[in-house]
Amino acid sequence: MIFTKEEIGEGQLLLIDKPLEWTSFDVVNKIRYSLKRAYGFKKLKVGHAGTLDPLATGLLLIAVGRKTKTINDLMGLPKTYTGTIKLGETTPSYDAETEVDQTFPWEHINDELINHAITGFLGEQNQIPPIFSAIKKDGKKAYESARAGTAIEMQPRKVEIMGFQVTRKSPQELDFSVSCSKGTYIRSLANDFGKALKSGGYLSALRRTAIGDYKIEAALSLDQYLCSLSTGEAKE
Repeated sequence: MIFTKEEIGEGQLLLIDKPLEWTSFDVVNKIRYSLKRAYGFKKLKVGHAGTLDPLATGLLLIAVGRKTKTINDLMGLPKTYTGTIKLGETTPSYDAETEVDQTFPWEHINDELINHAITGFLGEQNQIPPIFSAIKKDGKKAYESARAGTAIEMQPRKVEIMGFQVTRKSPQELDFSVSCSKGTYIRSLANDFGKALKSGGYLSALRRTAIGDYKIEAALSLDQYLCSLSTGEAKE
């Protein structure tokens, strides 16, 4: 993924494996700064095609130069994720960002109950996004209101789950893979799935493995890409 200055200006798509605890905008800003420094750009458009939460890792499509014009099309591609749901507990954010607020029985959960619950999540459905999200409500991001303790009501959104499998089951954890449409909140899926199991659940780990035909196997870690720029592999 090393290009000439002309190639960068014409537009490129970088496949980056987002590190844990970085925001998607952190990655964009770091790459923009590094590209400008490596190639001598005064201005350079850089954007991403689909946000990953700080506690998620995996494939991030970074559009550079004229390729930023394709971001809306890229964002519309289906996504594939793997992750882990912690059973018997819930959090306000539906993931590990916030502390556990409720506990539930989980010992009754078996393969039959899991397989039956999965069928209810396949296909088109209305999903309610987490209150800890960047969706605007009354001119403010929902998570800003949530963190301030302001009660807000999130409106359901139409999403589609094309595939949903549990790949590992332990007493209080489920590993899963899911393929879904744009706009799907996997945190909401984890929370809703816990309810469907007559228990509770929150997302304890998440990794994006594909966006359309773009696969995580083709991505570089952020450190790998930045190292290639800093060691002089960038070409004039």
